[in-house]
Amino acid sequence: MLMQSALVALGGATLAAAVTPLKVQGRQFVNSKNGNAFQIVGMAYQIGGSSGYDPKHGKDPLSNGDICKRDAALMQDLGVNTIRVYNLDPNLNHDECASIFNAAGMYMLIDVNSPLAGESLNSGAPWESYYAEYLNRTFAIVEAFKSYPNTLAFFSGNEVIDSVKTGATVPPYVRAVTRDLKNYIKNHADRPIPVGYSAADVRDVLEDTWNYFQCAIDGDENDMSRADLFALNSYSWCGESSFQESGYDQLVALFKSTSVPVFYSEYGCNTPSPRVFTEVGTIYGPEMMGVFSGGVVYEFAQEKNNYGLAECNDDGTVNLLTDYRTLQNQYKKVDFSTVQGVKAANAKITPPECKSSLIKEKGFNNNFTIPAPPPGTQKIIDNGVSPKPSGKIIDISDYSVKHQVKDADGKALTGLAVKPLAGDAVNTPGASGSGSGSSPSSTHNAAPTLAPQGAISAAVMIIPAVVALCFTAGFTLI
Repeated sequence: MLMQSALVALGGATLAAAVTPLKVQGRQFVNSKNGNAFQIVGMAYQIGGSSGYDPKHGKDPLSNGDICKRDAALMQDLGVNTIRVYNLDPNLNHDECASIFNAAGMYMLIDVNSPLAGESLNSGAPWESYYAEYLNRTFAIVEAFKSYPNTLAFFSGNEVIDSVKTGATVPPYVRAVTRDLKNYIKNHADRPIPVGYSAADVRDVLEDTWNYFQCAIDGDENDMSRADLFALNSYSWCGESSFQESGYDQLVALFKSTSVPVFYSEYGCNTPSPRVFTEVGTIYGPEMMGVFSGGVVYEFAQEKNNYGLAECNDDGTVNLLTDYRTLQNQYKKVDFSTVQGVKAANAKITPPECKSSLIKEKGFNNNFTIPAPPPGTQKIIDNGVSPKPSGKIIDISDYSVKHQVKDADGKALTGLAVKPLAGDAVNTPGASGSGSGSSPSSTHNAAPTLAPQGAISAAVMIIPAVVALCFTAGFTLI
């Protein structure tokens, strides 16, 4: 087994060990094996932007294994432990990409909706879009991803509430979708998978949105319409800002009593540009860690909105931007062994009971009567979708990257590959000795960690040479 692990580090085929599925415990994500609270070091991943989701041509961000290997290798070196993927086709096979990110020690946050008609709630008239065919597709996303151990959570909605006007009608329907998804997961998944909401950081409605989704109807902590987590897309820290100037202090004060995990589902203001990412030290520092569970940087691939860390070209080549190196350097300033080494709190947190008094903003919905499942929905929840997508972790025969990648200085990188992590390890920024990948911004060499397992006598003679090769398998510049 030891020899096999060493050979895998050089690109051999094996079934990589799975990351440990996380669970929600109070206001924290918790690793059930070591009992530590988990901080998301995330990256928004939507290759090709909205056009990257193209069901007619069998394409979505997790359907091309070679592209996933390329990007997983780069994000692994960066230190990412979670990706967020917005638009997915449940009819495509995602086994290769999910297995690659699993081997790289990364979890997946999955949005169940898409921008196409009939594949999301209509914020202007949610009652018109809440029907069985729509829910069937969201359940199909669950089916496609529920069996991957690195599926962290599903988002039932993203920024559907962005004003008091939408806050007047949308909240009950988001809770209904959350309920339906959780009931489907309960009936058809082998483990609990959290379902939550990703909110716009619109301060007029943010507190009401959070309270509406985290509260328990009739005080029932097992209320299936209650969100398991709450996330927000926030761009209030711009440039050389601070905890107070950015308003992060206000967010910490707002969410300090949260009964569910709270984290940034997007962050990374792009004014000024290039970005400086000075918020990283605060997000993973003592001012925020007791309340927030990390965040997701927006975004990996450069699009017209100028938030990317890498230019991903149509021919598969990549040009890293200076934002990539800057973010990497900011991560290196954080002691992530301490950040990820905090034991989870055992204190029980009782969610607030849903009452109209929770809602502060005039015009925001304060009625907690949730719509019943539309006709035909309960049958799908009971029996499952048909045809039923499936997903499983598979063997990866070669973790090497096929496409050319250049760093921000225009120098080509060689030896780029995903380094499968040993055991159930999670990727960590700066863990150069734990198989987190070799650095595109330097020429240091990384040694994969080998699982401490017994080896047959023949392997004993081979392992030293293999390990020596592993130490020289890093990037070089040409």
